[in-house]
Amino acid sequence: MSADARHMVVGRLRKPHGLKGDLTLFPITDDPETVFAPGRSVWLVGLDGQAVAGPVAIERSRSYHREWLVKFVGAERREDIDPWRGLFLAVPADELAPPEGDEVYLHELDGFAVRLPDETPLGLVSAVYELPAGLMIEVQGPKREFLLPYKKEFVRQVDRAGRWLVVTPPEGLLEG
Repeated sequence: MSADARHMVVGRLRKPHGLKGDLTLFPITDDPETVFAPGRSVWLVGLDGQAVAGPVAIERSRSYHREWLVKFVGAERREDIDPWRGLFLAVPADELAPPEGDEVYLHELDGFAVRLPDETPLGLVSAVYELPAGLMIEVQGPKREFLLPYKKEFVRQVDRAGRWLVVTPPEGLLEG
């Protein structure tokens, strides 16, 4: 990956499918039809976030149950792609549609100011956790930190440009 372009992870490669170079892919995007379109160049990224290979072009793709099947140009046999199992796909962020309305990329939430509807400041987002119960944000307040579910019933307003959230925490969360 070039050092001057920010890349976003958009999927995780699972396992080969069949004998002709197809791989199953778990999408990490809301727009897999566009992101995995034939002709798009992607980078293969390891767990350390470093590029392992790329760019490689997507030759074909299609929805497959909850996943996608993709084939890359030049990967004609199962042996060509078996080493890619478990790697991530990344694309330059400027090639993706920007978040709309109150949407944000999860990595952007760190440092967002958190306040109540009456503008009382509560703290700053210090971490984001993807738990079985859903997405949680950790807020560092003036006296302690707390976890808040990142759901519409609690996160009422998001200002991506201003980097702040308006929240209505569950009753009792801020006490003590």
